[in-house]
Amino acid sequence: MKAIFITYDQAYGDEIVIMLEKLAQRGFTKWQDVGGCGSEDGVPHLGNHAWPAMNDAVLTIVPDEKVTEILDCVRAMDQESKKLGLRAFVWNIEAMV
Repeated sequence: MKAIFITYDQAYGDEIVIMLEKLAQRGFTKWQDVGGCGSEDGVPHLGNHAWPAMNDAVLTIVPDEKVTEILDCVRAMDQESKKLGLRAFVWNIEAMV
């Protein structure tokens, strides 16, 4: 099992959740109004007067074989709108209850 953590500009709206649903990935947790700044060339999203934009984030736990499919969709969405900011990170899941 793997955890996929996806952070994205709120301008994506529900597109990330819809993408997961289309890929039959039902289980996820979503956070709204998440602040942060990209490590490469991202514009800060801090919710203040200087940087008013905010991010959302999703965490989903998936079987190993679904990782590539989800990352490919995230990559394609990012290529369409590079300036918005969209990142996905994958971790190993050691155990679940």
